[in-house]
Amino acid sequence: MKKKITLKEISKRFNVSISTVSKALKNSPEISEKTRKIIQDFAKEHNYKPNNIALSLKNQKTKNIGIILPEIVHYFFSSVINGVESYASEQGYNVIVCISNESFDKEVINMQMLANGSIDGFIMSLSKGTEKAQDFHHINEVIAQGMPVVQIDRITEEVDSDKVIIDDYHGAYHAVKYLIEKGRKKIALLTMPDYMSVGKLRTEGYLKALEEAGIPVEQDLILRIEDFYGGGDQIKALFEERSVDAVFGVTEFFAVTAMNIAQKMGISVPEDLSVIGFTDGIISMVSNPSLTTVSQHGEEIGKTAAKLLINRLEEDDDSTTPYVREVVKSTLVTREST
Repeated sequence: MKKKITLKEISKRFNVSISTVSKALKNSPEISEKTRKIIQDFAKEHNYKPNNIALSLKNQKTKNIGIILPEIVHYFFSSVINGVESYASEQGYNVIVCISNESFDKEVINMQMLANGSIDGFIMSLSKGTEKAQDFHHINEVIAQGMPVVQIDRITEEVDSDKVIIDDYHGAYHAVKYLIEKGRKKIALLTMPDYMSVGKLRTEGYLKALEEAGIPVEQDLILRIEDFYGGGDQIKALFEERSVDAVFGVTEFFAVTAMNIAQKMGISVPEDLSVIGFTDGIISMVSNPSLTTVSQHGEEIGKTAAKLLINRLEEDDDSTTPYVREVVKSTLVTREST
């Protein structure tokens, strides 16, 4: 395979400016037909490909936007992608998706790779590893280079950017309040570690609902689960050791896992145990019994984030529009588990 060549190398070969080479390759009438043909033939022979970084420096957008998400197995994140893709496509933009797999290092690598001329801006949700490390240098660096970022769902206030979130606190508060109104008093919380922004907010909503109802907080009813697709042993031990009449899981997986374990132990849902999860995904709809959930409206979040990002990209270079925070309201979807 022939080695790729750059504009600079072509300009040196023919002793002309880089601008002349660029115009010749674009068939500009400013360049003579003879010169255009010589440069084009040489570029083709040496496998020349346009450099996206160079194009960006000339204020020519790639019309690509990048999404970096912790995962796509989760229904919420896949619905976010659908929302971004839907709006971006309408505006003539393409979408490139990268997955961090909850890894800080992978998130940094993805961002560096895409920022190297492949895209015009980012939509991202922080990985578990990034939130644990509390290291956001990679995000601040691309913003400093003039590349806009829109944070969604898992965010940090350490980075100044547009943000799209749901009302995690109120979503959890209303879910737990609903359980209390159903007469439940021993309500277990299955949550993430506190360094996870959404887990912390949903925990605060749970605590507020108990406080308002005058129900004492029992710390041994609160499980902080590190493995987002685990926790089964902790949940089983909780049911064996404590009397619990309701469970609020801050993820769909936590809630369905609790419901399955309870039923295997002979605990009837919803008669003996009411269960609510967070994220209204396919698992919630097809579980038996079907799961009551807090819907995050992922597609709406995706569309809102894409709109904010593309608006930024279409602004004048000297624009000083302040950053905004859009809050998408959650909805409690009641089903058989309560």
